[in-house]
Amino acid sequence: MTDEEVLAEFRATDALLEGHFILSSGRRSARYLQCARVLMDPARGARLARALVARLPTEVRGAVSAVVSPAMGGVIAGHEMARALGVEAMFLERPEGVFELRRGFRLFPGQQVLMMEDVVTTGLSSREAIAATARAGGETVAAAALVDRSDGAADLGVPFFPLLRLSVPSYAPDALPPELAAMPAMKPGSRA
Repeated sequence: MTDEEVLAEFRATDALLEGHFILSSGRRSARYLQCARVLMDPARGARLARALVARLPTEVRGAVSAVVSPAMGGVIAGHEMARALGVEAMFLERPEGVFELRRGFRLFPGQQVLMMEDVVTTGLSSREAIAATARAGGETVAAAALVDRSDGAADLGVPFFPLLRLSVPSYAPDALPPELAAMPAMKPGSRA
C-alpha cells in the first residue's frame, strides 16, 4: 500500500479528525487519527496489517513468536498483526498505572516479540510497553505501528516500522498557536 492508499483508508472511515485535540501525552494537536474507526471493519484492519507485515524485514518476521500491544488502542492492531504474522497476540494493561501482562498471558524467558501500536506520537507508551515486556521475560526485537505521528522523531529503543509516517505538529498546552487556542479542546483517546 502506498501512503495515499493508507490515508484513503483513514478518510473512508472518518478516522482522520481535525479540530483541537488533547493527545494521550498531554500535548495538543489540530489533527487526530482515530484508529479505532479505521479498525472497525475487520477486512480493512487485515489489509492494513498485511501491508505492514510486508514492510517488515524478513529477519524480524522470522524472529517474532508473539505480538504484544498496549491496551486500549493497540489491542485490535496487535491482534491483526499477529494474525498476519501467524503468531500469538497478547496485550498489556495498566490496572495500577503501569503496564503489565494479565489474563493469563505469559512470555517465556527470551521470547522474541513485536510490540505493536496503533499510533505513536512521542513514543512514551511504546517505551513503557517494551519495558513491561522485558519485565515479563520477553525481548522486543522491533516495534510497529499503523501510524507514526512523530514523522520519525520518536525513539523507541528498538527498530521501528510504521505503515505510515506523518508530520503532525503537536504543542505543549501553554504554547498553542492562536488558531488552536481559540477552539475548545477534545480528548478522543482512551487515556483519562
